[in-house]
Order: sequence, then structure tokens, then C-alpha cells
Amino acid sequence: MAEFERREKHAGERIMHIGDLMAETGVKFGTSGARGRVEDMTDLVCYAYAQGFLRHLLGAGALSVGADIGLAGDYRASTARILGACAKAVSDCGCTAHYLGRLPTPAVAAYGIAQGWPTMMVTGSHIPDDRNGIKFNLRSGEILKADEEGIRAQQIELPDGLFDAAGAFTDPQHSALPPENPAALEHYIARYLDFFPADWLAGLRIGLYEHSSVARDALFRVLTGLGAEVERLGFSETFLPVDTEAIRAEDIALARDWAADGRLAALVSTDGDGDRPLVGDERGEWLRGDIAGVLCAQALGATAVVTPISSNTALEASGWFSETVRTRIGSPYVIAGMQSLSARGIAPVVGYEANGGFLTDSDIEREGHVLPALPTRDAVIVAVTLIGAARAHQQPLSALAKSLPQRFTYSDRLKEFPTTLSAERFAAFQTGDLAADRAALDQVFSAEFGPVAEVDQTDGIRMTLASGDILHLRPSGNAPELRAYTEADSPERARSLNQRCLAILEGWRS
Repeated sequence: MAEFERREKHAGERIMHIGDLMAETGVKFGTSGARGRVEDMTDLVCYAYAQGFLRHLLGAGALSVGADIGLAGDYRASTARILGACAKAVSDCGCTAHYLGRLPTPAVAAYGIAQGWPTMMVTGSHIPDDRNGIKFNLRSGEILKADEEGIRAQQIELPDGLFDAAGAFTDPQHSALPPENPAALEHYIARYLDFFPADWLAGLRIGLYEHSSVARDALFRVLTGLGAEVERLGFSETFLPVDTEAIRAEDIALARDWAADGRLAALVSTDGDGDRPLVGDERGEWLRGDIAGVLCAQALGATAVVTPISSNTALEASGWFSETVRTRIGSPYVIAGMQSLSARGIAPVVGYEANGGFLTDSDIEREGHVLPALPTRDAVIVAVTLIGAARAHQQPLSALAKSLPQRFTYSDRLKEFPTTLSAERFAAFQTGDLAADRAALDQVFSAEFGPVAEVDQTDGIRMTLASGDILHLRPSGNAPELRAYTEADSPERARSLNQRCLAILEGWRS
């Protein structure tokens, strides 16, 4: 195999450094978890990553030998094999693996928090089926950037004979999972049925776009359990890369077709692992994730909100919250921001991302019922809260969205755009001299969009134009893609800005 196997012998074992493994395979940490091409995520690689996570916790005193570890996954074709590799790693670390089934990422995290277990979720989220990943959760919620560094620093001992030359297990029995434990799914469903009134969605007909979302069964049970009549739509046996931030043209068309006859009060879906929502109104128009996030925060009575720099500025313009904080893109940064507010005694504190994933760092209380804090992205809370809030106000979901200041965002990306090329192009605008950087951006973009008034380099390059429009460019943290986020005072202008911006970026390939 490759150089990273480090052929140094220690009592019949090989020593592997996780940092070297990342460099050699390209399976690295993105904005949330480790991801890579399935062909690179061999049994050996997945076993090593899982061991790295567990050994990081053991070394930090956050885990003891013999502890329980939860495992779950999405519906990708490669997920079962990777789960097996993780289960073997758990066993070889002297811990006990519990297979929680195919269920949403937030369900895994919530159950782990309740049980005091670290957990691992095998998923590539919304990216195509030829890629996959592993998300790691502490007993308190998902890992933060400091934990990623701790995992990267681990050295893993690989017993000789465990893997063949291609990185596959030599003994198939090593990939066996324990029997499925359904408790995590039941715990997740009860989370919402116990918090919201039993008639929260009564009298509403809701379309559930199932596709290959691992949240489809949980959503059906929660929606019907709160009184809705649910029409199940678009089921897929094969994995579909539904992205809640760059919504596919076919998903836009499907939603409008399903809503055309006026029978549906709303549409609901998620990405592949159920941590990012898609909520559509009665017309079949999907709400942007950052609009859904503001509305959900307000409906839940949040005092303070944390969100990345890419989210819609309607948050601040609404005036609904006593404090707002902007971070880099990625749930670990949002969680860190929430923790800083909570440490100051502020509550309730929530967060959301432009992709719609919603996080809570405080327990939410309503009429004697408590929704426990869940500091990881969740989709179900957004759908149930917004649809029920519209019903409570006796208005359609589209009217709820209009209660916000009318700022509109749009996002899309260039696929197969090498990360190295992004870094090369961005270097010309990130010299450390903001005045020079703004001038350089002006040279590229002002002819098409007008002068650049302000530049924010919190994460990527975010330009506020003299017109008030916003262009934000950023390489994806999970795939070889270059993303463009735009904001304007109408949805048509935001979309047009995005298309024109992508046309300029497309020219960077040459």
C-alpha cells in the first residue's frame, strides 16, 4: 500500500499516523466530519479514523475502556461496509458497539447525549453516492475543531494480517455489526411528540418528499403524531444527492408539481442524513434555509442567535433578537459561538446555518414542556415549528416568510472545481492588505456588478457592493466545489447575481 502505512514494526503491528493518512488518501475533515471518495475510504482508512476518534477520547480522559459507543448510518450503498469497519475499531479499542440503525444524524447525537455515549454517524450528507464520510459526536454533542486536531494527531496500531494489500478486511467477519437497537429512533420521535401539542398540525395535509433521506420514516411518524395528514412522495431506493443549499432543478420542479392542485399546506424533506431541512410553502416554493432559520428562532422564543457569515442579513434587520453573532461556515463554529453566549448567562441561545440546519444550546420551554438542547444540526425541529406556527397564526406558510425584511439569498456551485485551483485564485484577493484586496476584487467584478464597498474574509471572500447587493465566494469544505452565495432585495436579482457570478468563476478554470 501507500507510504502512509509506515512499515515500522511494533510486536507484529504497523504504526499509522492519522495526519499522514489524511494527506495520502484525501479523506479529510470538512465543515462537519471526515469525508472522501468511497474508493479512498477503504476498510483500513475507516477503521483508522474510528480508532483515531476513540483514542483521542481515551487520551483526553473523555472515554474509558469498556464504554458504550453508538453507531448509525444513512442509505448510501457504501454505508454498511463502513459501519462494519467502525464497529471493528470500537471492539479493538475495548469498547462496546451499539448499532442504532439507519436514522438521522441528529437522532444519533440526541441519543448519545441522553445516554452519555460518544457516537459515530456514517454519512456523506448531501454529496453524491460516490463519496461518504463519518461524523463524530462526543457525549455532549458533535466534535469541535480542537477535537479534529486531536484526532489528526493520533497514531494507530494495525495488527498484521487484519487488512489485505487493497485495504480490505482479510476476514469478512470483522465487518459484522451487532443487532440493531431501535431505541435511538424512538427517543428522537418522542423528543418532538412530547414537546409540541398533540394537535399542533391538526387539519393540515403535508407532502413528505422522501427520496433517499434517512429521516423519512421519523418525519412521517412525527408529522402524523402531531395530527397532520401526510402524503408520501418521491421515494427512492437509490441514493439521491439532495442539497438544501443548492437545490436541484428537478427538486424545484417536483415541489411545484406536487403543490399545483392546492391540496398541500406545506412540503417537507431533508438532505441525505436528515440534519438539513427542506420546507416548502403551499405553492411548492422551497424556503431558503437562512430564512427558515430566522423564523424558527423567533417562533421558539430565542433571545440570541448564532449563524455563519453566509446567512441572510434579514436576521439583523428583523430586530427580533437581543444579540446576534456571525461565524465562519460550519456547525463547529456555530456551536462554539453558542457556547460563548451561554457562558455569559444568555438564554435561550440557538443557531442555524444557511443550509437550514438548526441547533440549540439551551433547553426550550413552552407551556410546561421542555425540548432539551441539541447542539448539532437538526431538520425536524424547523419543519414542525414553522408549519405549526403558520397554522397557529391562521395563515399560509408563505405569509410567515413575508413577515421578515425582504432580503433574498441564492446559492449555487461549480462542481469538480479543484481545491488547489480555488486556493490559487483566492490568493490574489487575500494578501493581508484589505485595501489592496478590495481593489483587486474591483478589477474582476466591478464591470459586471459595480464597485465593491466592503470585503469580509471571515470565511472565503464576502463582498458588499455599493448597490447593497452581496457576493460571497467560498470553496466547499466537503467536496471539490466552488460555492457562490448572493443576496439582494428580490429573489430574481439574487438568482441573476449568482448566475452572472458563476459565469465569471467558470472562467477561472482556464
